[in-house]
Amino acid sequence: MGDFDWGAIWYGVPYMLQGALVTLEISICAMIVASVVGLVMGLISASDLRVLKVFIRAYVYFVRGTPALVQIFLVYFALPRIGFEFSAFWSGVVALAFNSAGFIAEIVRAGLQSIDAGQSEAALSIGMTNRQSIMFILLPQSLRRMTPPLTNEVITLVKSSSLLSVISITELTRTAQLIIAERFVPFELYAALAVYYLVIISVLSWCSEYLEKRMA
Repeated sequence: MGDFDWGAIWYGVPYMLQGALVTLEISICAMIVASVVGLVMGLISASDLRVLKVFIRAYVYFVRGTPALVQIFLVYFALPRIGFEFSAFWSGVVALAFNSAGFIAEIVRAGLQSIDAGQSEAALSIGMTNRQSIMFILLPQSLRRMTPPLTNEVITLVKSSSLLSVISITELTRTAQLIIAERFVPFELYAALAVYYLVIISVLSWCSEYLEKRMA
């Protein structure tokens, strides 16, 4: 440990904290978008809208079958070619939201379909439509079952944000890489980077456990 450069660690603290803030900003924005889009697609997947269900299944299949890094490159490099140009920050938000929404849609669909079919039949028998049955009967009951996988998806999204360093967003990982290039201390900075992510994920995990207990 005598060769461990603590000076580089302390030098990087203000920059790493700024990078962590950017990571959280991108993750929060992406999760808000992904939650809304994923919820809507999940509800449609459990409905009787067949045409839209086919489109959503294709979208989920693509998201689950391709690496998040490839999706980031597609958003950042391909979308401007067809007239959709974003800053690096918002490209990161769109890419992470695009990826996460597919998984959230599947979580919502599975949660809704995990409720006993008799619930839907009872709702339909008293005059509710299929959509009303989903919104007012199935969704409230399935929220508790969906909470653990949804909170896991939040954690996955935060960790996936490290991939945005490849499009030069100065989030936490990119910040560490810049300091390493300046100070030539990869071991110290990557060790510090692991600690920063561990702290963020630990806080999210604690919040997840607290939420699950409250839901129970």
